Amino acid sequence: MGKKKPLPLIENVLFTAVGAEGNAIARVGEMVLFVPMLIPGDIADIRVRRKKKRFMEGDVVALRQLSADRIEPACKHFGLCGGCKWQHMPYDLQLKWKAQQVFDNLTRIGRVELAELPEISGAKNTFFYRNKLEFTFSAKRWLTREEIASGTDFKGSGALGFHIPGYYDKVLEITECHLQPEPSNSIRNSLREFVAAEAIPFFDPVTQEGLLRNITVRTTLAGQLMVIVVFRENEAVVIERVMGFLKEKFPQITSLFYVINDKRNDTISDREIIVYSGKDHIIEELGDLRFRVGPKSFYQTNPAQASVLYGIARDFARLTNVETVYDLYCGTGTIACYIARSAGRVIGVEYVEEAVADARLNAAMNGIENVSFHSGDMREVLTQDFFGTHGSPDVIITDPPRAGMHPGVVDAILEAEPPAIVYVSCNPATQARDIQLLSAKYIVTACHAVDMFPHTHHVENVVRLELIKPLGH
Repeated sequence: MGKKKPLPLIENVLFTAVGAEGNAIARVGEMVLFVPMLIPGDIADIRVRRKKKRFMEGDVVALRQLSADRIEPACKHFGLCGGCKWQHMPYDLQLKWKAQQVFDNLTRIGRVELAELPEISGAKNTFFYRNKLEFTFSAKRWLTREEIASGTDFKGSGALGFHIPGYYDKVLEITECHLQPEPSNSIRNSLREFVAAEAIPFFDPVTQEGLLRNITVRTTLAGQLMVIVVFRENEAVVIERVMGFLKEKFPQITSLFYVINDKRNDTISDREIIVYSGKDHIIEELGDLRFRVGPKSFYQTNPAQASVLYGIARDFARLTNVETVYDLYCGTGTIACYIARSAGRVIGVEYVEEAVADARLNAAMNGIENVSFHSGDMREVLTQDFFGTHGSPDVIITDPPRAGMHPGVVDAILEAEPPAIVYVSCNPATQARDIQLLSAKYIVTACHAVDMFPHTHHVENVVRLELIKPLGH
């Protein structure tokens, strides 16, 4: 077999737009070229690494001319850790390209007729907005160019930070992160210094040796703080040293936990989470509502923007205190509780039983009595018998995961024929696909995007769909 033809180097390419996964877009003849870490207006030499019939993907070899729109990234780890890939783009342009992403997906995939870009609600705080971050310990530290050039011997030096994209066993040492407010940075850096001084071994995902695996920090708008430390083995003496250090160094920690995880993967949903000190949960506030957040609970990671998102969903539902509302993929009941005072009754459906248990606690904690929550596979729960028992929906609010709704769930909604659907999505592409499936009976009448994750390409979108009335009605 002959050698593959080497992929080309393309010089002086002007990038004019932003597309899939936040990559910059250029036109090269009849081909579309996607390249990460550039913004419109950049001119660069590109090495193609993948070529298909209609598009190519490549990487920057040399930047010939910087876009006039470029700004200086705030974080010194920009470009290495894999997060916040748009820090070098002004925020108003970030919002423009996010709205464009929604427009393109809805018009091309969903075949929705939109006359202009949808409205988008930007974040008031574009840094320090996350309430949850997970940092990874690794015996395999990723060395930056500066560290390599320094001549320092980093052999045996582990890292506490974020995985390098594409490398499950390599972690970049993070000394500052602009995503989560203090004391997140202080906790991570202090713990890193302590365990290094104590010579406690970091986990090696290749050999499955070492003790310290992960640390999760959760904060709330009300100032409460949760810390979870994951160990590979139940070495009581070392665990006590580490947890005792955190408790003494950071007395403001509301809930301090540890976990023993001896599996090959990092998931702890099936592990016992042990309270070392403090409460077994923290409290987040959303408007005048309070929500219980446990160590395994899902909660929107940008609570300030969550309030904006849910407000739009409630407005799109157009409730008048009498409607029967179904909240699909209801999680811990945040949307259900948020809209309950405007509805007659709300029926939440969620496949994770632990989330449903949290949803019931949240409703009780807020004195909300016109909600009920049910767990199970959405396709199996949404039957005619279920609708008959709980009432036909006047409005269905659906907030599915990134993969969108299963076709069986779409079919159940089409069969139920609620007068209105409010579709909240974290992935406009799968939302558009589902809208196309729903177009057999529904038409989009409103659309509003929300930026939950500044400096990334991710965007949430809310649409209202209305039942198409047959002629003569």
